[in-house]
Amino acid sequence: MKKIIEEVFQAEQKADGFLKQARERAAEIRRQADKDAAAMIADADQKARDTVQTIVEDARKQAERMREERLVEVDRLKDAMFAGKTEIINTLVDDISQIVLSTDAERNGD
Repeated sequence: MKKIIEEVFQAEQKADGFLKQARERAAEIRRQADKDAAAMIADADQKARDTVQTIVEDARKQAERMREERLVEVDRLKDAMFAGKTEIINTLVDDISQIVLSTDAERNGD
């Protein structure tokens, strides 16, 4: 009977040792999984930042390109609007200058 009790006791100690090892291994696996998950999250976060930065830079370049295109178009329209009207514009400027000068002369009593 004593031998059976000793064998049971030894079996329990062995089982306790196995359980302790299993718990330690599980804790190590959990720590490694947490570490791996943190690394994956950090990597995904960096990739997201890079993607957002690329999108913002592309949008800025596209906006600048559109602005430049619009400025060229406005210049072209302005040139087209005034093309062939140089003589008319010069005549209008002369007329306005004459009106201003004659108004100044009338005010000064000339």
